[in-house]
Amino acid sequence: MADAGYEYFVDDGAIGIRAWAPDRARAFAEMALGVFGRIVEPITVADRERREVRAQGDSPETLLVNWINEGLYVQEIEGFAVHAVEVTMCTVSLIHGFLLGEPFDGQRHRSPGKTSVMAVTLRDANVAEADGRVEARLLVDA
Repeated sequence: MADAGYEYFVDDGAIGIRAWAPDRARAFAEMALGVFGRIVEPITVADRERREVRAQGDSPETLLVNWINEGLYVQEIEGFAVHAVEVTMCTVSLIHGFLLGEPFDGQRHRSPGKTSVMAVTLRDANVAEADGRVEARLLVDA
């Protein structure tokens, strides 16, 4: 298994994403890539612009859900397609970073043919840290 990454799974008919990394900042960046990868294939998106995203939460799960939903807001309202995610700061209650990509272009940006992502919720959200590894899990509302 890679040092960091994400994968999709199905849980009782819902689509889920599991992300992992050596630290929380990287795991949350991987989770964001997994969520945005369900909307537009990242390899079809150029790294031309940056959008700042920040979120707060009173638990690791709340912080993760708020982080993803703030990114989805940028994606939806600005029509922004994501190529990569940078987390510049991640504390117990605050995360800050950037979405790298460009404005959505229906001619160039391919959808993976899966459901879109409207939001993520705390339902079945989990962030676990053990043995130098962070694993996060979310179900997405499509």
